Amino acid sequence: MLDLTHTPTLLQTASAVGVLFCSAATASLIAQRQGRYGGALEMAKASGFLGAKATSQLLPQHHAAVVDGLQVVIEVLQPEIHSVLLEPWALERTGIVVMAEAKAIGRSGTEMEAMMAVSVAALELFALMKDDDPELEVGHIKLVEKKGRKKKFFNSAPVCAVLVCSDSTAAGKREDNSGKIIKEMLQEANAQVKYYQVLPDEKKQIQQQIRAWVAEDVQFIFTTGGTGLGPRDNTVEAVRELLERDADGIAEAMRAYGQMRTPLAMMSRGVAGSIGQSLVVTLPGSSNGARESLEAILPAVFHARKMMKGGGH
Repeated sequence: MLDLTHTPTLLQTASAVGVLFCSAATASLIAQRQGRYGGALEMAKASGFLGAKATSQLLPQHHAAVVDGLQVVIEVLQPEIHSVLLEPWALERTGIVVMAEAKAIGRSGTEMEAMMAVSVAALELFALMKDDDPELEVGHIKLVEKKGRKKKFFNSAPVCAVLVCSDSTAAGKREDNSGKIIKEMLQEANAQVKYYQVLPDEKKQIQQQIRAWVAEDVQFIFTTGGTGLGPRDNTVEAVRELLERDADGIAEAMRAYGQMRTPLAMMSRGVAGSIGQSLVVTLPGSSNGARESLEAILPAVFHARKMMKGGGH
């Protein structure tokens, strides 16, 4: 199975559609709920709910998702209503349209749950009517829409700078790992890393470098190191003095994400905020801390540039 342990928890929604093609007579009986078809739609809906909940048991590679909301709608195919969902060839036939929308707050999408709900509901109708209608055919099952993980929050590559704040690294006694990880992750997110600099954890030097990048309108500045409780952890104080507006939600998101992976995340004093139209984010100095903190905020953090320029949400 795909490893989702480094994926943030988000609201996931998906909708799907399918059709049970049948004769006009059968469609009429279903619509009018006549005879033994009186409870067919309710039975099919219930089957769709069960199918969605059992998705991970039937698809070995699919992650189990706790479905927080599921709606199943079943109605007779009407070209004037369903033309936005179905292909023209399907609109020329008679049938029963099954639609489902699944919602969940989690790491895995809900598209398979929605499609499973549609499939099982249509199969339940098939089972109920198979002895009466030789024209029955389940088909046109497809994903209509999927929302959740937005991969892009920008039109052009964000311009970034990475500042490693470490006495030992600046003195050549220790190789930098966290800064290189940050640089690599930013590039994988289609950002441009224009600057990569190593400095000792000295307040004046850190502030001088950040001011220079802000003056050059570097859009995003990520520091690594100096966010702990050590006597030489000065980065947070250096950055906080420069911030014009705090972005506490960014720091909270990083700590919350890290806390689910290690109890030591609560020790981070990292801050984030804007200076002019540049966003500064302080990341931990450890490799895992830097990686997990970025996982928590990428790529959504890039949306800050639009907001700082007056673009709103």
